[in-house]
Parts: sequence; C-alpha cells; structure tokens
Amino acid sequence: MLRAKQRATLTYRVLPRLSLGVEYNPRADSASPLANWVALTETSRRPAVVFGSSSDRIGTPSGQAYYVTVSKDIEERTDLPLAPYVGVAYGTFEDTLRAIGGLRIRFGRGWASTLIYDGRNLHPTLERRFRQRHVLTLLWVATEHVGASYSIAF
Repeated sequence: MLRAKQRATLTYRVLPRLSLGVEYNPRADSASPLANWVALTETSRRPAVVFGSSSDRIGTPSGQAYYVTVSKDIEERTDLPLAPYVGVAYGTFEDTLRAIGGLRIRFGRGWASTLIYDGRNLHPTLERRFRQRHVLTLLWVATEHVGASYSIAF
C-alpha cells in the first residue's frame, strides 16, 4: 500500500537571488528551514552556482541537508533542450557528504522532466507549467513511490 508523504512549504524571494522559507512535515510534526542562494547566475560562458538548505527527508526519518550545485543550460551549444547539474550535499542524519546531480529536459509547451540523483537514489519527475504561475509535478520517488506536487507562485 502506498502511503502519502505530506508536507507543506512556503518560500519567499527576499532578494532576486535569495529565497528563504519553511517546510512543515505533519507526519514527523517538524518544521525545517529552506534557503536557496544563487551565488553566480548563469551566462553564455559560465554555469550557475547555487547554495541551499532543505529537509533531508527522502530515505531518512529526519535531518537537514546543505548543498552546493553547479548547473548549465547546454541548449545553445548542443541544440538539445538540456540543463545538467552536479554538486555535493551534506546530510545531518547520516553525517555524510555525497555527490548529487541531475538533468532537466524541456519538451516544450510547458512540459519538462528533471532526473534528480540525491546521492543514493534516482527520482524522475514530470512537470507541467500552466499560465506561468502554476506547476503540477509528478514524482517517482526512488523509482518506487509515486507522488505529486502542485505549486503556485504569487
């Protein structure tokens, strides 16, 4: 039987390249901080560098994750709608550093997919964007459990 893993997040863009927020997990009755800072924006010659923090809930019962990623949209050079990223994450539950990475694939007309590797498992997603503010995401967590996420930007 598949059990829902519910959580609620609220983030606010404090500055154009800094978002802060909180994530609440009702099953664990815990809240954790969220942060995302784009230290370097991507240019035609340079990748983006992003630092962040979030809960470390996939595969662990608790903990906080801290990460840094480097990403680059490579469509301009390859004519393929791809944006890979690589990085490193530290998880407090396991007290370990792990390599992370992924690949975003844009299909057009608001459709995209991101293949997320968290250092342990692969988590494919399928995303549909509506009217620039609404995003419905289907997740295949650890290629075992199906989930969904709906986001609204305002």
